[in-house]
Amino acid sequence: MSTLFRLHRKGLKTVCVPKSVQNDVAATMLSFGFNSALSFVTDMLQRCREAARSTHRIAVVEVTGEQTGWLALQSAIAVCADAVLIPEIRYDLDAVAAKLCVKARAGDTSGLVVVAEGARPVAGQEASVAPSDSKLKDMLSPGATGAEGFHVIYRSGQASEQVALELQRRTDQEMYPLVLGQLARAGTPTAVDRQLGLGYGAGAVRALQREQSGVMVVFQPPDLKFVPLAEAINKVRTVPAESELLLIARSLGISLGNDTWRLSQPIPTP
Repeated sequence: MSTLFRLHRKGLKTVCVPKSVQNDVAATMLSFGFNSALSFVTDMLQRCREAARSTHRIAVVEVTGEQTGWLALQSAIAVCADAVLIPEIRYDLDAVAAKLCVKARAGDTSGLVVVAEGARPVAGQEASVAPSDSKLKDMLSPGATGAEGFHVIYRSGQASEQVALELQRRTDQEMYPLVLGQLARAGTPTAVDRQLGLGYGAGAVRALQREQSGVMVVFQPPDLKFVPLAEAINKVRTVPAESELLLIARSLGISLGNDTWRLSQPIPTP
């Protein structure tokens, strides 16, 4: 969109539609592709929950969401996960561990923790950095540095692996990390996305017919509207602190990693 905005300023007629499986495009309530990704991730999380229940383990599943937690949060609510960790809220693994231990003492040793790839812990719980490896560096482009090499190779799955490791250290329960990642981009679009895509496309054509340029078609319920590209670029639609979805998650007993009252629950020694 930034490129289109620059082309628009040079005189090219441009109309943009919001497409994102993370639903992170500013100025619109719903991006094309998000509903399909949400449906797929929800289905996969339900399968992960059932697998965890049958093996009496806790599945720690990483989903797409480097800067925003819409996909992780809404899919976690849909399957009633035990915890969901998102980029907008720094998580405390002691709180998550306490939640899982309370559940285990009640007789349920299985569980599901959903982690957005961009979720970060509170100060003092950061993961250690992997050491440099020249062999890995050689596999990348000639100009790559060691740090970039590990970032490229290990970023996918790093969040779930670290959370699973630290939770297992804090409890007597066995964890296993899983990564859905870019799989959310595959598959058949849902009916909602089919309708939304057609609506955005029709809106874009209508904008061009009206000689509008430098705009993006957005869904602001119940209408499709047009906003200047300048209002959408260089911005990310994040989960607000007052979001109803966060309230729903807490009401369902889903830990967000900042449930300070849970820290009063004693954590058994592994």
